[in-house]
Amino acid sequence: MKDVYILGIESSCDETACAVVKNGTSVLSNVVFSQIDVHKVFGGVVPEIASRNHVEVVDVVVNQALQQANLTFDDVDAIAVTYGAGLVGALLVGVSYAKALAQSLNKPLIAVNHVEGHICSNYLSNPQLKPPFLCLLTSGGHTAIVRVEDYTTYTVLCSTADDAIGECFDKVARVLGLPYPGGVYVDQLAQKGKAVYPFKSVVLPNGNFSFSGIKTAVVNLVHNAQQKGEEIKKEDVSASFTKVAIDGLMKRLERELETSPIKTVAIAGGVAANSYLRQQVEKLQQKAINVCLPQLVYCGDNGAMIASQGYFQFVKGDFASLDLNACPTLRFRAKYEKKN
Repeated sequence: MKDVYILGIESSCDETACAVVKNGTSVLSNVVFSQIDVHKVFGGVVPEIASRNHVEVVDVVVNQALQQANLTFDDVDAIAVTYGAGLVGALLVGVSYAKALAQSLNKPLIAVNHVEGHICSNYLSNPQLKPPFLCLLTSGGHTAIVRVEDYTTYTVLCSTADDAIGECFDKVARVLGLPYPGGVYVDQLAQKGKAVYPFKSVVLPNGNFSFSGIKTAVVNLVHNAQQKGEEIKKEDVSASFTKVAIDGLMKRLERELETSPIKTVAIAGGVAANSYLRQQVEKLQQKAINVCLPQLVYCGDNGAMIASQGYFQFVKGDFASLDLNACPTLRFRAKYEKKN
């Protein structure tokens, strides 16, 4: 069978990324231009600035990806691009570039859902992984336990009723006065602290998650201490928040595993880089669960995960037209399992 080379472009937020992936699992190149230093001074991503930076570097990033893969545009079988969800201006840069590229090269265009790309990051680190498996999705915009039926079909078993865990980590970091992006700093502090604050569980009675309550609890704890002139240890707040938030995810995941015939688990999204989450998921191996973790380089936004998902859509003939537009509010393309 002929090898298939997909060029994947990602520009949904503040990373301009491009990669070339062979047959959905073999990464030939993975170039990421990060804007962290640009946005750090503002304490978060400024959409207009992000868009302008994408415009400035997207051509360079794409060409670097091809050079690292030792390929030319002629060798590429299709162009895959994130078209949602994300910041509309940032998405438009990637979509517009990908459309122009596909048209000029007469190559198929593939529209990729950002969340599905995150799930596919597991195939890059674990080429032996095949559906079905359960995936704990922990990104800045989504939190869910997903049953991966096949490479392009998903069923959401439970999800968040409000905030995503990644957004919650960012908010906690901000109220603690930590630099952007905050998740990694919360993780580092949590490893030095003690879980002394009894925040309420993030698991709702109906089995879904809610992170707005614990986010508000942390904000109130910090603000009340400041108003009283009391000093709190950021390490302990970070450790307490991290433990409750992630223990809730794990409790719910283990409950799902108890009733599911599927005994393979993967994780995906930015919070998949969290050290405590990775430790807890790895412990599932003691219960005869096959655990697959993405490499840290594939937890954040990257072009390789988009190229991987693009490959699986390519083999199904799932192509987009040149009318493709950015969809900042794009929903996760999945079925939602009804609960009794």
